[in-house]
Amino acid sequence: MRPQEHWTAAVAAPQTRAMTDNRNTALVIGASRTLGLGLATELLRRGWDVIGTVRGHRRTGLHELAELADAHPGRLTVESLEMTDPEQLTALRDRLAGTGNGNGNGRTLDLLFVNAAITRGDLPIGEVPTDMFTEVMVTNALSPMRAVETLGPLVAPAGTIGVMSSSQGSITLNTFGGQDLYRASKSALNQLMRCYAARDTAGDRTLLLLDPGWVRTELGGPGAELSVEESVPGVADTIERHRGKPGLHFVDHQGQVVPW
Repeated sequence: MRPQEHWTAAVAAPQTRAMTDNRNTALVIGASRTLGLGLATELLRRGWDVIGTVRGHRRTGLHELAELADAHPGRLTVESLEMTDPEQLTALRDRLAGTGNGNGNGRTLDLLFVNAAITRGDLPIGEVPTDMFTEVMVTNALSPMRAVETLGPLVAPAGTIGVMSSSQGSITLNTFGGQDLYRASKSALNQLMRCYAARDTAGDRTLLLLDPGWVRTELGGPGAELSVEESVPGVADTIERHRGKPGLHFVDHQGQVVPW
């Protein structure tokens, strides 16, 4: 199925009265393309209502998906967010909570999922410029955790908070080296989520560090094992299987535990 056909099927999937009355709501941060867009699409296909964020105001795949969703009000909402800007995170929280000056309707989230990652080449750590180190760490570790801290209170007490991690963030699995900075940023993200869990901030919520596999994206490259369409159903399956299981889980798109 071509992506456009997949989107059409996702948004226009028949909804029974029971599905309409019991739909879950997901906020997907970083949903403009590839894995984030794929996850938003898959959740829609499964009957979720989705709020997806994009950077700036340029047209993205999520906007195309939203146009298809116009005939199904409430299924998909597009929000603009620069995740590295704490003020924008706070403004988004207030809009969704209905406490700001926007059009928020006080919706409770069943899932907050943060998808963010960049890489700047495969350099030995000693050759990484300071500004590059800062950029990757802020984007891949600090900003996702700011999103979790800021938006997490919107998630239902038994809901799920997930972030897109990677097996490259596993210290145990790092036997060949390479991608020093990217690996370090994902390890930092994992550690910060562990700190978040240890503070008992999440209560009875499920916390997920989710490895999507090696996927053919700009980050994964053309030689990767999986297409987005092959990865995201497993990601969604893993999210749904872990609902109601409090605590932190580091797992992959097949539901297998990833060693720390």
